[in-house]
Amino acid sequence: MTELFEVEERDDHRIAAGATGLLATFNQGGLLTAADVHAAARICALAGEDDPQVALAVAVTVRAARHGSVCVDLADLAASEGAEDLPWPDRDDWQTAVTASPLSSAGVLRREGALLYLDRFWREEGQVRDDLLRRIAAPPPVVEEAVLATTAGRLFPEGYDEQRTVALAAARQWTTVLTGGPGTGKTTTVAGLLALLTGQADRPLRVALTAPTGKASARLQQAVEEAQAEDRFTDADRDRLTGLTASTLHRLLGWMPGSRNRFRHHRRNKLPHDVVVVDETSMVSLTMMARLLEAVRPDARLVLVGDADQLASVEAGAVLADLVQGLAHRAPGAVTGLRTTHRFGESIGALAESLRQGDSDRVLALLTEGEERVSLHDPVEHAETLRARLLEHALAVRAAAVAGDADGALAAMDAHRLLCAHRDGPYGVAHWNRLTERLLSDHDQGVWQEWYAGRPILVTANDYGLGLFNGDTGVVVREGDRLRGVIAGVGSDLRLATARLGAVETLHAMTIHKSQGSQVGEVTLLLPPEDSPLLTRELFYTAVTRAKQRVHVVGTQEAVVAAVERRAQRATGLIQRLAQD
Repeated sequence: MTELFEVEERDDHRIAAGATGLLATFNQGGLLTAADVHAAARICALAGEDDPQVALAVAVTVRAARHGSVCVDLADLAASEGAEDLPWPDRDDWQTAVTASPLSSAGVLRREGALLYLDRFWREEGQVRDDLLRRIAAPPPVVEEAVLATTAGRLFPEGYDEQRTVALAAARQWTTVLTGGPGTGKTTTVAGLLALLTGQADRPLRVALTAPTGKASARLQQAVEEAQAEDRFTDADRDRLTGLTASTLHRLLGWMPGSRNRFRHHRRNKLPHDVVVVDETSMVSLTMMARLLEAVRPDARLVLVGDADQLASVEAGAVLADLVQGLAHRAPGAVTGLRTTHRFGESIGALAESLRQGDSDRVLALLTEGEERVSLHDPVEHAETLRARLLEHALAVRAAAVAGDADGALAAMDAHRLLCAHRDGPYGVAHWNRLTERLLSDHDQGVWQEWYAGRPILVTANDYGLGLFNGDTGVVVREGDRLRGVIAGVGSDLRLATARLGAVETLHAMTIHKSQGSQVGEVTLLLPPEDSPLLTRELFYTAVTRAKQRVHVVGTQEAVVAAVERRAQRATGLIQRLAQD
């Protein structure tokens, strides 16, 4: 459910001037925004459709996509949106009007059972289903079982039983969905799986490591390299895996200037790789999954890795969660999971598990029982402590940056992070970034302009020419008499003049969505009030699992309970479509 908005003033930008009929009523009622109304009115005008019920159906479907859903159930919409007081059309009459509309005959609107889609998402969801089921139905790859078992026993000795089982299953099939929370050994399993597969091959395998963001892909590459350094990997294993590099999904598929959703690799120009590993799959939208599946060769192994309990993509779809549930009915062997956590201390791991299970009483108990690794603080009483923590962290980053110590500045930056649900307002990233810079400038007069030594930065757009990717993080460092932006990388960092850093934001605070794919030592989570529509269990879980050592939750007990008990619901039909014969 998404919250209805309230009209605050006569010239509210969310109100569509000139709207009439049901569109105007639902706009004034706070369900539709001006963007939804204008899109629906234009689409209906182009098709010659004048039925207000059809216009409303188009508008709510456009609205659904804006909120991350790929479809709507017209029969259940009033209850699911908490808007029973609005004058909804009769369910049967509404569906009949939509079915008879020229928009349906022209393929602009699509029905799939009780669900209504815009054409693009209907096609993409069907394509994802067809491509996945085609891959799963194909004869399995040929493997030498005796060699596979021996190699698996060496790569996954006693204590790695869970990872061994998952890796063996993935080696014996073309498509694997590998799920598990942070610290369960997903990338350790991937590294062992790659060694298993390269040991089976009679030629060097072409392996692609990829993730939705630059930060996530860099972490994947680093984790795989670190796993290979362990004693259970032989020199021969390392030689076969030498030179593996990770990239963003956009770069892997071949980004094309001027297009957001089309790439050089597609159904008629497949990727050359024998193995494709996608990390942080929870962040992959329906559209991107469709583009990936059409580009992967049918005789290439595809391993989709992620945590289905995390936040979904900022774009439409909840693909990983849908695959886990849908394939569990159709092809359960394609879904494998890791449950044992190795990264966290007992308290953070218990908190994450309690969040995953939706146990609000246990979550509150863990946060309030006095364990210093996880704690709950009243936002009013803790305000000065929070400001002091932010200033202390900012000063540590600045001291290293002024001294020209880029490694020290990057390490200090990743020692602590303030995570927020909102971008704006008193609980938002923009407010806390400005406040931290003001605290820092009060303490150090050298901080008074846009670029200063110690400014932590977040890259917000891909720049393939510079090698910068959305989600990369870095810090401004003084080198001699000039400032340089140092972007954290794998193996070596990227140094650029600040004038070349266009699409960046200050990173004293970060949205929880943007934090996906990253890990820091200590997290302070600022919860908004309990009535915030962004406050969900997935958001809370994602924030908590970014921390390695300590989590401070700043919020009321009511906000904690609201977050645990509210799920981020996205309407999709992929689970049902995967389960259908």
